[in-house]
Amino acid sequence: MNNDARFPATLMPDKDWWHALWPNPEAVLRDVGIKPDMQVVDLCCGDGHFTKPLCELVHPGKAWAMDLDGGLLSQAEQGCRDNPNFHAILGDAHELPNRIDAPVDLVFIANTFHGVPDKTGLSRAVHQALKPGGRFAIINWYRRPREETPVLDQPRGPDTKLRMNPEDVQQVVEPAGFELEKIVDVGPYHYGAVFLKT
Repeated sequence: MNNDARFPATLMPDKDWWHALWPNPEAVLRDVGIKPDMQVVDLCCGDGHFTKPLCELVHPGKAWAMDLDGGLLSQAEQGCRDNPNFHAILGDAHELPNRIDAPVDLVFIANTFHGVPDKTGLSRAVHQALKPGGRFAIINWYRRPREETPVLDQPRGPDTKLRMNPEDVQQVVEPAGFELEKIVDVGPYHYGAVFLKT
């Protein structure tokens, strides 16, 4: 696939350090407010590290996984093959409102938002995809120097200049029709910013 179509600095990392960084993805999902019987999208899902626990957590609600990379989406599909509530969407994240059959309760995006060129534009698309009172949960790296965020003894994550503090995220998401509901710590180097559709 054409890598230029992806958001910058958001390629899927190696599984070994990904699992070391996120040993309990279900806890992260719970921390941002995902519960049983919700309708939730894992936006830019990658290989589905969060998608399978998402399917299990929201059951009997529906879980959608959307990614632009067909190879990664296939990995997510394989991992969720035993989850009847799983639905895969191959496509650009900005197309989300037109690719789901009804508005959802929550859109979840992990480790990708820092690389989105038009963050407010993407937030507007998410806003359109949500039910009234729906939520947009963004998992992001704290703005710390890359050398201070080691995983398996090596510096990891996006370039320091791409990282965003919660206040930076708030400034680009709220103009799309959201208000910040809460910030939660979800790992040694990450926070979850949860926005409420207004």
